[in-house]
Amino acid sequence: MVSPVDVVKRLVLGRPFRSDRLGETLLPKRLALPIFASDPLSSVAYATQEILLILTLGGLAYIHLAPWVGGAVVVLLAVVVLSYRQVVQAYPSGGGSYEVAAENLGPVPGLVVAAALLVDYVMTVAVSVAAGVDNIISAVPDLNPHRVAINIGFIALLTAMNLRGVRESGRAFAVPTYAFVAGVLVMIAVGLGQALFGHAPVAESAHYEINAHHIGLSGAAVAFLVLRAFSSGCTALTGAEAISNGVPAFRKPKALNAARTMSAMGIISITMFSGVTALAMISRTRVTEDTCDLIGFPGDCHTDPQRTVIAQIAAAVFGGNSVVFYYLMVTTALILILAANTAYNGFPLLNSILAQNRYMPRQLHTRGDRLAFSNGIILLAVVAGALIYAFDGSATRLIQLYIVGVFTSFTLCQAGMVRHWNRELATATTAGERRRIHRARAINAFGSCFTGIVLVVVMITKFSHGAYLVVFAIPVLVALMYSIHRHYTSVRAELDIADGDEETLPSRVHAIVLVSGWTKAARRAVQFARATRPDTLTAITVNVDDADTRLLDQQWERRNVIIPLKVIESPYREITRPVLDYIKRLRRDQPRDVVSVFIPEYVVGHWWENLLHNQSSLRLKARLLFEPGVMVTSVPWQLRSSASRDLSRVEHHPGEVRKGITTSPPTPN
Repeated sequence: MVSPVDVVKRLVLGRPFRSDRLGETLLPKRLALPIFASDPLSSVAYATQEILLILTLGGLAYIHLAPWVGGAVVVLLAVVVLSYRQVVQAYPSGGGSYEVAAENLGPVPGLVVAAALLVDYVMTVAVSVAAGVDNIISAVPDLNPHRVAINIGFIALLTAMNLRGVRESGRAFAVPTYAFVAGVLVMIAVGLGQALFGHAPVAESAHYEINAHHIGLSGAAVAFLVLRAFSSGCTALTGAEAISNGVPAFRKPKALNAARTMSAMGIISITMFSGVTALAMISRTRVTEDTCDLIGFPGDCHTDPQRTVIAQIAAAVFGGNSVVFYYLMVTTALILILAANTAYNGFPLLNSILAQNRYMPRQLHTRGDRLAFSNGIILLAVVAGALIYAFDGSATRLIQLYIVGVFTSFTLCQAGMVRHWNRELATATTAGERRRIHRARAINAFGSCFTGIVLVVVMITKFSHGAYLVVFAIPVLVALMYSIHRHYTSVRAELDIADGDEETLPSRVHAIVLVSGWTKAARRAVQFARATRPDTLTAITVNVDDADTRLLDQQWERRNVIIPLKVIESPYREITRPVLDYIKRLRRDQPRDVVSVFIPEYVVGHWWENLLHNQSSLRLKARLLFEPGVMVTSVPWQLRSSASRDLSRVEHHPGEVRKGITTSPPTPN
């Protein structure tokens, strides 16, 4: 009989994969691009909008600065792509920024990078899903009251898809990703063509005025406004490092395929971001953080949301009720939501590497039924869902916590690469090899300086708007990882067997069987205890009810049980404490002896039956585990209700032998 939980699990996740099928999950470039690059590709849907949101704080007078800010973002994106191509080829093992920083700069910078990336991956899921839901609401405003529930629903869907495995999620995400890219490129081509032939698209907000929050800004204030707009536009770079973390998932040659995918991602992202920014300026698109700052907005600014920038551009180019408009809105929403897949691949993989190095719990290192890092995927979903709930699903509020972690990892990774090339240069022998290393080092050095400056800008401009939470979270995560590592190190040292250690056998073994009545379960426990051939064997019972104790004593004599029964008095009707006191006295009198406690337990078939049985034994075992020199053995007795569960296990675990029944694995197709 198959349990309902197993049925649901198989419907959601599919059949489990054998470990030797891991090679079948490796990705060709056409699937790797939507899996690892969906985040930077999708960020063009909101990066331009984030620039305009900040510039409009000063009014319409500063919107003309958007192309210059966008140009700086494009240059930065190109530098980062070139820099990470070096990382992919030098470190193809999949550690990415963490491995580079840890190996070249030391464990502390490595953990800082790891913590920054973990925070960024969580923010990627929260921001991408929230931005996608924003675009859905742009097309269907009536869904606005259900924003948080829709966000959490999409996170649950993404989690289920990723638990099915990397390759299957890649197939599911490939079509929306390529459909979005094609739609945006067509929109850019058509919109620029219209402008070229004198029929420039006009956004629905082109005639709006803006209620400026800052009027008559000084030179320093304008510079700060531009820098803040630039830091917001740098969201276009989020996820750019994900390919360097996912190199092991590529088909061979892994490093070459990953580098080519990185280049394709950079070219497509730059083209789309530049085109959307140009069309936003041509169509005179207006957008503000507070809808009530739009003078001329036709709806209720307190309840009606304004359309996103990409929605306004699509409506201006194709018409607000056209099929192409809704196509773009659907694909934009899908790609933004599916962009979280970048984090669903990077977060579990990074946690697995950290767990392998003993900086995260070991459970995060193991793969699940479908050869995905299931525990890491579920952890990411829970934390991202909590953020969505805490920030009411607002992409504008969540994005203020974004990209601090990105540029922290960018800067330290590129600095680590400079040190890596310095070591390589010391061993290079040929002139061609030295030229290649000099070129690579120059790229990484420039990237480190550039991203370091951007990190300072981002920290200053976003700190008071929520980035301080990330600034505090990173050192807390580093401290947590250090604590985990220290625990594992101390446990390993404590358990390590040194060459001079001697094996000391106990003087004697005292076996104790806990009984409450003479039943089949108690008889099996006694028989099993006798089979271990201890030096002494005693059955003990705790007297909490005189009538039950007298009945047990009579059964003991009538059945002629050959081991003695000792009754422990318990005037306060406790069971655990009297047994513990008895064992402690035994250990105190004979400290070199070992006490082996046998506890009969019932094996049940339904979860609710556990509430009716075994509670005393569970409490007792929990206390006995802390007693030195005490061994605890559970002796199971299977009740009839457990038979159905046992059969279902036989069906789900071919090749195992249970109760004399042998099953063979199915023959592969």
